[in-house]
Amino acid sequence: MIHTDYTNRFAIDPKTAAKFNTAELRENFLLPPLFVAGRIQLHYTNYDRMIVGGAMPTSGPLELETIKPAGTEALLARRELIAVNIGGAGIVTVDGEEFQVGPRDMVYAGMGSNVVFRSVAAEEPAKYYLLSAPAHMRHPSKLIGIGDAKRVDLGAQATSNERSIFQFVHPEGVRTCQLVVGMTTLAAGSVWNTMPCHVHDRRMEAYLYFDLPDKARVVHLMGEPQETRHLIVKNDEAILSPGWSIHSGAGTSNYAFIWAMAGDNVDYTDVDLVSIEDLK
Repeated sequence: MIHTDYTNRFAIDPKTAAKFNTAELRENFLLPPLFVAGRIQLHYTNYDRMIVGGAMPTSGPLELETIKPAGTEALLARRELIAVNIGGAGIVTVDGEEFQVGPRDMVYAGMGSNVVFRSVAAEEPAKYYLLSAPAHMRHPSKLIGIGDAKRVDLGAQATSNERSIFQFVHPEGVRTCQLVVGMTTLAAGSVWNTMPCHVHDRRMEAYLYFDLPDKARVVHLMGEPQETRHLIVKNDEAILSPGWSIHSGAGTSNYAFIWAMAGDNVDYTDVDLVSIEDLK
């Protein structure tokens, strides 16, 4: 039985995006709900061929299935995958090896892997945020707990951006071909992320906002630095950010988000900074 739904997301250039109204911006950059009980949702993007999705197993396992845009008999035949759990306890099986995945833990599956997702308890299901990019070689599959991630504390309460960055993928940690994934959590009273902002035309990025109260929202900023736009984002929603676009935001409360990149360079510092006074 097929448990996978997918869409094909075409790339949008900055001049076209600048003319979009709110509905068009949401249709092209905001992804539909990623976490649907008993289903896998995948969105194949034409930004560095990144796939962004979600898997939410309940009473039974969900095997990672291929989709037509990938063009291969198995989804990871020429791809790598990272799954980050933002729900209840789960189990990810990669080529027969089981990984116990708690909240905010990550599993990396290398090129050619077969992957199955499970929840420990159906009444408190795991929610796996899925990220996949083309790969040129196979790296070992690995579990990285949130406690094993490289933590960097930044910002200050005075600037409303006191935050902790957890780098899952870094030179001393798991090796990947091009996926770079991390998580940022904001302290109580802080609302801003990635400000001052930047762009990096050498790789795209995707944001998943979570740990937001039901009635809270994030005002996500996007667009070229001198032609910015915004989207209102709620809990568990993901945004696509082309390489030409800034990606920043402010919430009505503190929150967490997972950022993921794919493209030419896995160096975190390879960005083009934008001064706040230059934004328009």
